[in-house]
Amino acid sequence: MKRNLLFAFLLLLAGLSSASGENITVGGTSRNYIVYVPKNLGENRPLLISCHGMNQDANYQKGMLQIESVADTAKFVTVFPNGIDKGWDIGGDRDINFVKALIDAMVSKYKIDRNRVYLSGFSMGGMFTYHAMNKIPDLIAAFAPISGYPMWGTTANANVRPIPIIHTHGTSDDVVSFSGVQGALNAWINHNGCPSQAKVETNYRGAWHITRRTWGPGKNGVEVVLMEMATKGHWISNDNGVKTGDEIWRFCSRFSLNMQEPTVRFTSPQGSLNYVTLGGKTQMAPITVTVDASLPDNAPSGSKLKVTFYNGDNLIATKTAAPYTCKVGTLAKGTHIIKAVATATKSDGSMVGTSTAELPITVQELTGSYVFSKVFSDVGSVPEGWMTSDGNEERVGYSGGYSQGCRVFQFTGDTHDFEWGLYVRNVDGKPGAGYARFADAKTSTVLTLHEGQYQMLHRLANWNQPSFSPVRITIEHLDGTVVHEETFTPTTNIGNSAENAFSGATLGRFFFDVYETAPYQITFYTADQPWADLVVGQSAVLYKGVLTSIEDQAAPLSTPSGTVYDLQGRRVEPTSSLKGIYIKNGKKIAY
Repeated sequence: MKRNLLFAFLLLLAGLSSASGENITVGGTSRNYIVYVPKNLGENRPLLISCHGMNQDANYQKGMLQIESVADTAKFVTVFPNGIDKGWDIGGDRDINFVKALIDAMVSKYKIDRNRVYLSGFSMGGMFTYHAMNKIPDLIAAFAPISGYPMWGTTANANVRPIPIIHTHGTSDDVVSFSGVQGALNAWINHNGCPSQAKVETNYRGAWHITRRTWGPGKNGVEVVLMEMATKGHWISNDNGVKTGDEIWRFCSRFSLNMQEPTVRFTSPQGSLNYVTLGGKTQMAPITVTVDASLPDNAPSGSKLKVTFYNGDNLIATKTAAPYTCKVGTLAKGTHIIKAVATATKSDGSMVGTSTAELPITVQELTGSYVFSKVFSDVGSVPEGWMTSDGNEERVGYSGGYSQGCRVFQFTGDTHDFEWGLYVRNVDGKPGAGYARFADAKTSTVLTLHEGQYQMLHRLANWNQPSFSPVRITIEHLDGTVVHEETFTPTTNIGNSAENAFSGATLGRFFFDVYETAPYQITFYTADQPWADLVVGQSAVLYKGVLTSIEDQAAPLSTPSGTVYDLQGRRVEPTSSLKGIYIKNGKKIAY
């Protein structure tokens, strides 16, 4: 009877999930690890290897990641290895060989699927994860560093396959600074052939502190993802309904080493598009889009590729050979999702794989106002629709991860006139070299102003100019021709720190007339002095109505004063030699 009870108890234990400390000899050294195995695992299941931080251990990492419930549901094995002296070899092969041995051991013991092995790590373990990207990309299907990257600089070896990456990091990390994350990711974004502009999701999964940025798809359909944790420090984040381990698995589980999905990504335009029209109906030219598409590297011989374009669910075009270009045409106001679906098939017509790229296009027709500073919501970025120049470097939004130069600040002093601002500087003082510009032709936003009267509102400050430095504001055609210009001297100097209190920023305003319906750009120029600066705090354009009647008025052939425009709405220099019909103060004048 006792033997039967013991046998039943052993059978019960065999069906339970288990976590145990085990050892393996690698290079003559006994190495230790903890392995967590769900009950009823089955064969050909995935493996996740998760490495601890410096001066931590496998048991601590297991407690922080909290992956067991996910592993139980998705049926994958998790290994938490112990580093020697609680650290990792992030420059050589000692721990790379340890990971190789762990994979072999898990294949032998649990029959895991070699094509679905994933590597993650926290802090120094994250640095080791980046190291492994160049060392064993043929063994790891996707990588998930947490709060760690190579602090001496990141490289992506040319012979490495495109690899999927999800990086999680707190913006208040005081051990491994968040400011270096973007530089580390950029090396792999470029290597993977991902779009330079990310898809940005704020309040990710309802969590106010999480911004998720996705660059992709790139070659072989891979993506690079940044999980940006606002206010979080040097730890693994598991609150507000979002757990880091869950997100790592959700991302990694989409990838395997033997994927046969084709590559498709928009190359023209890249990222989303935003058409804003004030004062009338949208007058946009037909849009032509282009994608780069290719068969997967491991596609069977004789495979064929087809790209199908859709506007939402409506078929636009089908292309069976490069160039994969499609004319979308004009779009009604609203939000449109242009999709390109790449389908790879074998010579017999059976499916190899499929992948999709999306291009969001928003068309707005406004009769009141447009606040184009509302996109100032991401520290260290140049926002969508904006571009900046400091005379040495030009930055086009959306781009992020900047810790120096022109970028968005969040002001956190006890008193401040605005919470967010776009900082701009002029490094060498060259004329017109320092500026922030909205709706430049290089950005993703087109601002069309109909003929009419407008008002510009702005709240500006200097960043570090105690004696104050003037700002020149211009309304320009896309070729740079100025149609209106105002000079404004800020009344507030922030004092060179986003944590300073500041007040007294005057609300500036001026009126201007538009005589030609066309795309325009709005530019804020610093003074033409070395290290002159400005901060755009708030800015908006209001449509005030149609132009007042233009009256014919004769003027003597003398030097005109004030702002003068030609009949195309372009500003001209008022000199005594000026002759012909011009516009001044809303009136047609013969000089």
